[in-house]
Amino acid sequence: MSRHLQRDLDQLKKDILLLGSMVEKSINNAVLAFHDRRPELCEVVFSDELLINDKEVEIEQECLKILALHQPVAVDLRFIVVVLKVNNDLERIGDFAVNIAKRAIYLSSKSPIACPKDFSHGMFQRIQTMVRGSLDALVKLDVEFARNVIAMDNEVDRVNRQMYVELQALMMEDPSTVDRAIGLLSTSRYLERIADLATNIAEEVIFMVEGEVVRHKEEV
Repeated sequence: MSRHLQRDLDQLKKDILLLGSMVEKSINNAVLAFHDRRPELCEVVFSDELLINDKEVEIEQECLKILALHQPVAVDLRFIVVVLKVNNDLERIGDFAVNIAKRAIYLSSKSPIACPKDFSHGMFQRIQTMVRGSLDALVKLDVEFARNVIAMDNEVDRVNRQMYVELQALMMEDPSTVDRAIGLLSTSRYLERIADLATNIAEEVIFMVEGEVVRHKEEV
């Protein structure tokens, strides 16, 4: 590998990790705004989205430049392919953080309704753990970290399904809760999508380290 290619790859890794930290901050603020009914935090999420979008474009351009200038092969090529995919996944996670923040603003103006404990505490924590774990796996190229993230996705799916069951029953029992229940259901769905994207990142780490494509497999 040439010295110039190594330098560009090192910078690319720094930039994708910076984007990851930006997205993680956005999720944390969105979750805090929702959970603690603090709509003022949503403005931070909205402004950070612009920075996240700019960084995502910058990283994509970096990848294309490296491909054009250095024509990397083998492990280096695989790394760039993974960065392109992770870059897109992180930007989409940022979009879902914005969606959660919008729901937080709406619901903060309404009287709260009961929601499953697994959602109000467990699901938020699992999502944050999954995103952090997928980024740690990427930083350390740790396959075990990646597999742990993938294993957590089933639990998030379970809580999301349970949310639908319980809130559907609540809406039938008390139609006045429909608008708030739909807000909670939307938020649960956004969190579930974030978990899917964190899982995607973890799967890409496994591909980068082991060269194994694990998407669409029942067990990893």
